[in-house]
Amino acid sequence: MKFEKTTLQDVFLIKPNIYHDERGHFFESFNYDSWAKQGFTNTFVQDNQSFSKKGVVRGLHFQLAPYAQGKLVRVISGRVLDLALDLRPESATFGKYELFDIDGVNGTMVYIPEGFAHGFAALEDSIFHYKCTAQYNKASEGGLLWNDPSLNISWGIENPIVSEKDQLLPTFENIFKEA
Repeated sequence: MKFEKTTLQDVFLIKPNIYHDERGHFFESFNYDSWAKQGFTNTFVQDNQSFSKKGVVRGLHFQLAPYAQGKLVRVISGRVLDLALDLRPESATFGKYELFDIDGVNGTMVYIPEGFAHGFAALEDSIFHYKCTAQYNKASEGGLLWNDPSLNISWGIENPIVSEKDQLLPTFENIFKEA
């Protein structure tokens, strides 16, 4: 696996070694020793999987401490535009985000640490996998408006399908007035 830094502090793009032959392909989607060699000490405690139809936008979601989640995300099939947004006021990249075009063919993964909002747009029908460092806790869930004008995120979708819940989330400025 190759671990590449991104424009966001503590977010990594992870590219697995994929082995192809006449039967198909194989790759490791997680290897504890490879993870530890990069200095990661996180323990993953929960795996989640979702299916999203083409045109769905999910997010921007996060969990507050002490239930904040780091996430190792990947696409099993399909293609998504994945987003990580730094919500850590003390971070050099606070308020910044990066988009990652990931798909089920290249196996690329993104590690998003605790203290980030996460979302994605399904560019194709997609099965999405999240490996999380903390259990989900409903009382600590939070979110930001997917189309917040101050963030100006270009999702690459003309008529997105967004849940009612996600359409009612606050803006970045509403939550971080003081930061």
